[in-house]
Amino acid sequence: MRKNKTEHSGRFMQTSIYLGKFFRMFVYQNDWKVLPMAAVIAGLVCFVIGANLFKTQEGTLLGSFAVSCICIWNGFFNSIQVICRERAIVKREHRAGLHMSAYIGAHMLYQAFLCLCQTIITVAIFFASKVSFPAESLVTGYPIADIGITIFLVTYCADMLALMISAFARTTTTAMTVMPFLLIFQLIFSGGFFSLSGSALKLTNFTVAKWGLTSRCIQGDYNALPAVSLWNSLVKLQNVEVLGETPVRDGLIYMQDHDMQKVIQNWTGQNNQNPVYAFDMDGLFRCWGFLVLWIIIYVAVAVIALEFIDRDKR
Repeated sequence: MRKNKTEHSGRFMQTSIYLGKFFRMFVYQNDWKVLPMAAVIAGLVCFVIGANLFKTQEGTLLGSFAVSCICIWNGFFNSIQVICRERAIVKREHRAGLHMSAYIGAHMLYQAFLCLCQTIITVAIFFASKVSFPAESLVTGYPIADIGITIFLVTYCADMLALMISAFARTTTTAMTVMPFLLIFQLIFSGGFFSLSGSALKLTNFTVAKWGLTSRCIQGDYNALPAVSLWNSLVKLQNVEVLGETPVRDGLIYMQDHDMQKVIQNWTGQNNQNPVYAFDMDGLFRCWGFLVLWIIIYVAVAVIALEFIDRDKR
């Protein structure tokens, strides 16, 4: 009966059947555990970098990098094992008439639900932690909504990348072995936190992290923020003695007495601007567009990979 049912079900019906199965797994097989894990990770990040996010250039860059870590980590764990753990079942049902596009389509809808829940949880944790969101919005009119869209797209894109890997991996062990390397690649080649040049810089275009980090720096109006690294370095050097004197401390005292701290920090920020992070709608849409493009590519490759699952002789 199962074979006949599968053979005569169209793609829409098969998608509905599998979607129902995934939601039952969410309830009865504890797949919901990814949601509290997302809350814990977001809380830890807010505790460490929340105070400076969207307030200084350094805090925004580091915070954007950390948020990218949250999104990629959540996305990877959502789907890295979902196909390979039932590969034998998928192979059998494909021979009975399962359309792989319907199967992946069901995964896409279910994973979109998980990513949306994780996005809402992450934004809520940020709000509860009193993270200072940008004052202006480029798209929706609500900065928190713009940030939420970026978090969702980055999480979902990472999710679809992991789904693609799961479609290739024949065992859950293989998938979990590959995942750390993918995570390291995403973080190293994020394009903002580590200094890259030449061919290494070009590799950033192939990462999810690069477009997520850039989006948040754009939304946070990175170029209009002060830079505090120079001032903090001077503070660290204030006790250095030169010929029995402390010139750095004397200079700091003079600047503080004349309210020059903010002037110095703003001047440093103006000379540390990055055109890529300009507060511009076109730049933001470009980042979102690349995330959507990679989602489409990952999904297409996953479907193609599963179409050849019958060649798996194991």
